[in-house]
Amino acid sequence: QVQLVESGGGSVQPGGSLRLSCTASKSIASFITMGWYRRDATNQREWVAVITHGGQTKYIDAVKGRFTISRDTVKNTIYLQMNSLNPEDAAVYFCNANVLEDVQIRDYWGQGTQVTVSS
Repeated sequence: QVQLVESGGGSVQPGGSLRLSCTASKSIASFITMGWYRRDATNQREWVAVITHGGQTKYIDAVKGRFTISRDTVKNTIYLQMNSLNPEDAAVYFCNANVLEDVQIRDYWGQGTQVTVSS
């Protein structure tokens, strides 16, 4: 079992920045991937960014150049630095981890953290 705890959400004006954190209850060094998803007010969920076991990163087009995903394997934490936020980025952001346990790949989720972007 893995627990994921997000933090760092809040309310900012358009153009502002936030950094989200997601801390896992065990070492993330062996996780297959970790990433961030978001669910907007219309309940649409979309994948935002991912970092692989090897450190590769990928982003949806809407956030490329503005968001950066990173990790600290000592702190068992991943981050999502979000710059130049706009109202379309407002959502509940969820941390996700794909973990190989025994012979199964399990999906874990955090509880979510709210990001509000408004003037």
